[in-house]
Amino acid sequence: MPQFVIDLTNTVFALWREFNWLPKWAVITIIAVVFVVIGWAANQVVFAFLKLLVRKRDLFWKGMLGRARLKVRLAVMIIALALGVTVSPLAPEPSLMIRQALLFAFILVCGWMLAGAVDMGALVHLRRFNMDTEDNLHARKHVTQTRILQRVAAILIGLVTLGLALLTIPGVRQWGMSLLASAGVVGIVAGLALQPFLTNLIAGIQIATSQPIRIDDAVIVEGEWGRVEEITSTYVVVKLWDWRRMILPLTYFIQKPFQNWTRDNARLIGVAFLYVDYEAPIERLRLKLEEIAQASPLWDGDVVSLQVTDITDRVAQVRCLTSARNAGVAFDLRCEVREKMLAFMRDECPEALPRDRLDLDREPSSPVIGA
Repeated sequence: MPQFVIDLTNTVFALWREFNWLPKWAVITIIAVVFVVIGWAANQVVFAFLKLLVRKRDLFWKGMLGRARLKVRLAVMIIALALGVTVSPLAPEPSLMIRQALLFAFILVCGWMLAGAVDMGALVHLRRFNMDTEDNLHARKHVTQTRILQRVAAILIGLVTLGLALLTIPGVRQWGMSLLASAGVVGIVAGLALQPFLTNLIAGIQIATSQPIRIDDAVIVEGEWGRVEEITSTYVVVKLWDWRRMILPLTYFIQKPFQNWTRDNARLIGVAFLYVDYEAPIERLRLKLEEIAQASPLWDGDVVSLQVTDITDRVAQVRCLTSARNAGVAFDLRCEVREKMLAFMRDECPEALPRDRLDLDREPSSPVIGA
């Protein structure tokens, strides 16, 4: 025990002998309250000094000071209460139990402060990026990395903090050590139970580093089109086109193929297929497509093309390509192209509409005599 604590304890006992008319529990309570008040006052003075110190600092330190105020106050109160219990005339056994409980709480508060520091760092980092811009590829990249790593760090901090806190309790520590040493089956079962969690945790780190998906990416998963709305430490939320949410584990995007329409940039080429008659004037249809694209505010002015991509026994397949600045606009542009091309063929170019033919010029086969 430090010398100043021994001297303080002797002083407290000397004062108690002077006021021996008080019951023991009252003396213990008074000592604990005095130490807590001293700790609270010291905390107020220190925070007032720190507030002046970080007034001209960057946003991170200002945010940390605001977020850590309650946590540091709790830590100081715990330390003050532990000192009060130590120097009070409390019996050794209950004093030891109370100090162990306070140490357990102190470690948890320290982990809480560290997690808060990570959250504040992530918040300050994300303020540098604007997700509302048209071409937000760079912002989506950093937002995805930061949010995944933030959640992974929070889980790791929580596990380490809880583990260190449990090590301070001899009974729990001894039980855990003996359980792992004598019952290997329990360890195997625990490992199997944690396998999905650890697999998704590792998959989250892989997604954060290699980034096959990012926040707000346009993807096709399980035959559905949607946007990546949220990436947690264990699953991904995809907001589908009709506002449904598809929940997929992180391992899905590592182990299974899927389409990412905005992997490199937000721009996209939209495809619209038409089925026309053999006699359709392809060049006239091509000119009409160019006219539609140039008149549409959705077209980005880059790609416009019409090609015959297939011929069946009845119709010809025509592919209309138009580019747009992002996936949502490309979808709307495809619909506009289909509607206006259909109206054009119906009203101005009916020869392009599919129709069935009968060969009436072929001579009928001669009848069989004697039939």
